[in-house]
Amino acid sequence: MVAIGQAAPSAERLRVIDEFLAEAWADLARHDDRLRPLAVEVRFDRGVAHLTGEVKEAAELRLVRDLVGRLAGVLGVWCRVGVGGQAPVVVDLGCGGTKQWPGNLGLDIYPAPGVDAVADLSGSLPLADDSVDVFFAVHILEHLIDFLPLLDECHRVLRPGGVLHVMSPWWRHVNAVADPTHVRLLDVQTFKGICGQRPPGTPRWYPLHISCDGASIFADLTPLGPDDPSPTRAHLARFFD
Repeated sequence: MVAIGQAAPSAERLRVIDEFLAEAWADLARHDDRLRPLAVEVRFDRGVAHLTGEVKEAAELRLVRDLVGRLAGVLGVWCRVGVGGQAPVVVDLGCGGTKQWPGNLGLDIYPAPGVDAVADLSGSLPLADDSVDVFFAVHILEHLIDFLPLLDECHRVLRPGGVLHVMSPWWRHVNAVADPTHVRLLDVQTFKGICGQRPPGTPRWYPLHISCDGASIFADLTPLGPDDPSPTRAHLARFFD
């Protein structure tokens, strides 16, 4: 069952939560034999875990991501980790002049410093199939009347095991309605629909992590192939009513 607070945590509380999470992860990494040899750095910023470094195999990255996501208080697990000597291809959707990490490919409908390609996010993305490891859609979906075509495009472009990171205002927070360019309201349950209630034959998603801090919604989604099993009820119960 998901517990959603009515008020966003203060900056001081978020700072203390980050300290707790850093201590909890350091303790786990010391005592888990699977983690000790991995060259992955985990940093916490306002409840979001930022993973950097490199691993030999994709399964090692999935392990770290899963274990970090199980820590109480983690809102999202944002990842820029190389696998097998290959740096990840990371794309910021609607980045404007701000990217989540320097070096990301930035797409936006308007040209600006930091925008590498001009693209209408309500249409097709100018990217090849299976060409991207990580998408960031930070404060983007709420600006699109219909964001499902964008999610379908992300599904097409992501490589197997890739991740779409979403952050948007929670529908009950003033930020959701304070910006007149916001045309959609989002909730944790929105991603329940995205992951489990779309028609047969449409792209399917597996929720790696979904959360709300009282101000924003966070979602980490990975694409499912046509023959991949759906998430179990026990897994979905971590995030959804």
